[in-house]
Amino acid sequence: MNRRPVRRRIAVAATATAVLAAGTLALGAGVAGADSQGKGDKHAKPVTKAQVLGLFDRWNAALQTGDPDKVADLYAKDAVLLPTVSNDVRTDRAEIVDYFEHFLRNKPSGKKTESVVNVLDRDTVIDTGVYEFTLTDPGSGEKSNVKARYTYAYEKQPNGTWLIVNHHSSKMPEG
Repeated sequence: MNRRPVRRRIAVAATATAVLAAGTLALGAGVAGADSQGKGDKHAKPVTKAQVLGLFDRWNAALQTGDPDKVADLYAKDAVLLPTVSNDVRTDRAEIVDYFEHFLRNKPSGKKTESVVNVLDRDTVIDTGVYEFTLTDPGSGEKSNVKARYTYAYEKQPNGTWLIVNHHSSKMPEG
């Protein structure tokens, strides 16, 4: 299945959403209507905002396991990760696992403070906003908070599972 046109839509929509989020501090979230011509089952119910927001909870729960492979399992085979605390773009499973091997040493626990969900079609959604992580220094045990902007682009797989195809996270400019 060729996903190239959808990938372009995701990249354009993710960029546009990130620019909008950077310039807007609006609270609340909007949900665009699902495309009735989506790639999935035409009789399937459109994904809901609550379901999309639950995908972050699933990801955050995987972080809590401390297992980088469990976190990487939530990313598509050809996913792109632009992580918060690394200068490297991660474009395959090995690179994503490597990032989380290091990041998970800080025992991260995340929570969203703002979220905007865009349903592009029955099989493609974007969740953009702001989240905050509590990190624990592995040496001293000292806790710190990191506030960051995020964008997750998800695609529904043929088996019905939602996977991350693009994840961008960047520390807030003022902190």
